[in-house]
Amino acid sequence: FNLYMEMLDQAVNALKEGKEPTLENLLQQQTEVDLKLPALLPADYIHDVNARLGIYKRVASCANLNDMDELQVELIDRFGLLPDATKNLFSLQQLKLKASAIGINKIEANPKGGYFEFSQHTKVNPSFIIGLIQSAPHIYKMDGASKLRFAISEANPHERLKMVTAMIADFEKKVSH
Repeated sequence: FNLYMEMLDQAVNALKEGKEPTLENLLQQQTEVDLKLPALLPADYIHDVNARLGIYKRVASCANLNDMDELQVELIDRFGLLPDATKNLFSLQQLKLKASAIGINKIEANPKGGYFEFSQHTKVNPSFIIGLIQSAPHIYKMDGASKLRFAISEANPHERLKMVTAMIADFEKKVSH
């Protein structure tokens, strides 16, 4: 919901300044997530390209878990059980919503590790991050003022997704109110 209010504010401000609000500008507020894992609607699952595009838009505009569950049920009704790559698409969208809500702009993870990039207005408690670094300096380190790097090797993309999801859950528990 906050994301939508933020997008609405941006659109209103853009109009006040005589600029046209663009979808790209509004969507750049969404957290970027790259876990090097296949997350898509395969052509052999949804044959019609326009239907696929429409569903990508709907996945991207899911504002909460309830919206996502409803969309997944609808896809199963229309096209059959979700392929793994489509389940990943929903998992990543869920991750984006959670990360965005606590002020994480970008998450990247590959087989050797990755990083979280925090926004200026992150809700994650800085002392929690400092604690992580102090407890495991060989794993966690800051890169500049807003990037927390982690050196955790995980070659399996599904395990990587689980690991990043668990890390976000830890961050959520440690938000400053």
